[in-house]
Amino acid sequence: MTPAMADVALLLEGTFPYVRGGVSSWVDQLIRAFPDLTFSVVFIGSRREDYGAPVYPLPANVTHFEAHYLYETETSSATAADEGDARASSRKSAGDAEAFARIARMHDLFRQRHESQAGGAGTPDATEYMKVDGLRSMLAHLLPLLCDGQPLSSSAFLHSERSWEFITERYERFCHDPSFTDYFWTIRAMHRPIWQLARIAGALPPARMYHTVSTGYAGLLGAMLRMTTGRALLVTEHGSYTKERKLDLLQSEWLRDNRGPFERDISRVGYFQNLWMRFFEAIGRVCYDTANEIVSLYEGNRLRQIGDGAPAHKTRCIANGVDIARFAALRDKRVKGTRGEEGVSGDDIPPVVALIGRVVPVKDIKTFLRALFIAYRARPDVQGWIVGPDTEDRAYAQECRDLAASLGMEYQVRFMGYRAVESVLPQIGVLALSSVSEALPLVMLEAAAAGVPVVATDVGACRQLIEGGDPEDRALGWSGRIVPMADPEALAAAIVDVMEPSAWHAASLAGIARVERHYRLDAVRDAYRTLYRRWMDGDSPPSMQGVSGVSDVQGGEH
Repeated sequence: MTPAMADVALLLEGTFPYVRGGVSSWVDQLIRAFPDLTFSVVFIGSRREDYGAPVYPLPANVTHFEAHYLYETETSSATAADEGDARASSRKSAGDAEAFARIARMHDLFRQRHESQAGGAGTPDATEYMKVDGLRSMLAHLLPLLCDGQPLSSSAFLHSERSWEFITERYERFCHDPSFTDYFWTIRAMHRPIWQLARIAGALPPARMYHTVSTGYAGLLGAMLRMTTGRALLVTEHGSYTKERKLDLLQSEWLRDNRGPFERDISRVGYFQNLWMRFFEAIGRVCYDTANEIVSLYEGNRLRQIGDGAPAHKTRCIANGVDIARFAALRDKRVKGTRGEEGVSGDDIPPVVALIGRVVPVKDIKTFLRALFIAYRARPDVQGWIVGPDTEDRAYAQECRDLAASLGMEYQVRFMGYRAVESVLPQIGVLALSSVSEALPLVMLEAAAAGVPVVATDVGACRQLIEGGDPEDRALGWSGRIVPMADPEALAAAIVDVMEPSAWHAASLAGIARVERHYRLDAVRDAYRTLYRRWMDGDSPPSMQGVSGVSDVQGGEH
């Protein structure tokens, strides 16, 4: 039985329903905000073993769900047999010269755009838009050739003589690494998921529109669906997929650097790291070029999208929002503290600082721990809670526990695992984020709505959430403190400062006022309902005030 056409197909990579976090919470919130619409959900992950059971139940209006894993370590015997037959067949054929010539032209176009961007090019000019149109047309012609039995099938690309010649020519022309073997297997690993995505696109039940919550592989799937079905593609980025993959790649230990000790220049990224970076930049541009509309959470990220190749006239901002009544109810449930001074009561301020988030390097848990160690000297009653799942990077989580022990903070720091945010906020005095990368953190809005001040690093939209955006918003006051990244002394000083009763109460009131004025869930719901209606019905692109990207939702303008 073929599933009925869904209103919206959500294309998700490494998030809902298997991984907890701000993006997954946003997706769950989005689906539940529209009980009158039906959703199809496509989850894309790395390997099945990297994920456990779903941590979010699928809402009733999800009418179709499927999960795919692009880097499975094992294949079924049937799949292995099929691949063996395909490999034997491909060895009988030299491969299609014209098809591989098209791939070469596409790679050259990506390289030109990468080098133009690296050279400091600004907003694309008319010539660049002609290249975009050419790229889109080229991709549309290449997609049918990826099917089994076609000139660019997976077996033809991975095993044919023409493929070998193509990879060899590219290595000799562009590669700066001495190992051809590493280059050969990197190219194969990099391109192999493309055919799986093409198969997913060909088998996915129909939808009235597609909505991807990142670029990357989910964005590439969205681009394929947009080109093959003609249905609209909406992109919402909470941060920058390309930036986050670059951070991952720069910290990766699995990518070889074959340069000798005298050849290495620490100011230059290793060749294979750079190759993967350019790959994710390229598929990000494909997603941007193909999308009908591109949404960011705040203005700074919208400008980054444009810098990464998004056509400015397609971009806009829609900030996150929270259910004010749900979190306002937590204000009266706050656990009482014990300290007060200067005539201002501190009895309602719990001496607990919590970092609510995944225990992963991007959250820089180690800086948070060092800050608590320093803050403890000024506030011996302070406690630190780390509230969030610690299974995503078990090695890093253990390093954090070891650091807490080495600092002698076993009794002041608690690793609590996942807890519902409503159960945590009434028990803490301050929310702290020590992240090296964020977008517009939903947990900061939830804390503000509950009256909890926030101390955060100066990343993403954190400054505008704490200090305000436009003059009217800034007049509401500071809802916490902003500190530099990777600076435990500054983070500790800000925690101690904001926990003083007069500062704490002022920050609490400012946060409540800001979130109630600018970050209401109903405003976000209205904005997305407008987008869904527009693109489900296949309307023409909106004018959107030229390239300004001005949002219809307060908070996105900041």
